[in-house]
Amino acid sequence: MITNNPFSTLAEIVPTIAMQGFVIAMAALTLVGVLVDIIHKKNVKYFFENAKKAKKNAQVELTTGKRTAVILKTVAHDIATTSELGWGKRRLAHVLGMYGTIIFWICSAILIFSYSSVGIETPSTLTALWHIGAILTCLGGYWFWFFLRVDVSAEAHPWYRIIKADLFVLALLACATFGLAWSYTQYSGMTGLSYLFLILFIVSNLVLFGGVYWSKFAHMFYKPGAAIQKNLAEADGSRDNLPPPADAPEQFGLGIKREQPKHY
Repeated sequence: MITNNPFSTLAEIVPTIAMQGFVIAMAALTLVGVLVDIIHKKNVKYFFENAKKAKKNAQVELTTGKRTAVILKTVAHDIATTSELGWGKRRLAHVLGMYGTIIFWICSAILIFSYSSVGIETPSTLTALWHIGAILTCLGGYWFWFFLRVDVSAEAHPWYRIIKADLFVLALLACATFGLAWSYTQYSGMTGLSYLFLILFIVSNLVLFGGVYWSKFAHMFYKPGAAIQKNLAEADGSRDNLPPPADAPEQFGLGIKREQPKHY
């Protein structure tokens, strides 16, 4: 199954141009959803105003080289490895889901735009990566959903409790799960189930990319900007208008360190 290109077989009944148009439509829905989110929540406006305040309160004027170094370090450390989560299960689950999703999406686009013709020979590495990306997404996502969610682990809510904020992760998991199921049933010759999982795969993509405004999808674009702004503020001394760290050592006893953190 891992060498199966489901889009090539799908081309026998669905024109390639239709598949490519669907991808473009999903990208357009994402763009529109993010723009509406920006206009409604005014997050970008806040970032720009905060950056202006930080510039006025800066203690050090950063050179272009220093600013570039801070940005690159933030991308390589904070963003690429989700370091704000610290070392542990939660971070590992996010990394698995994040990189699995990136691989899954990129390979999907390549397969659809370059290898979605009937009978075309597809590199086995590409199809393997498509399946591996979906599997990693499922591993990270289901691990997070069943075992690591804060409201479930710390507030004793049941795993099946669903709120609007869960739309993104559930739609993402549905895409990866139904994509794998579609590929498997298509490869195994289960025509009826193959069509069913294809429809579910399409619907889950519509929910994922069409629900950007109502889900946490847009946060994927805000978090890198917030991390970069935070580190730039640390470097130039403005510290987002917060007071500098105290010189005296902390003397608050053991506090929460009396037991190992286990709730998150």
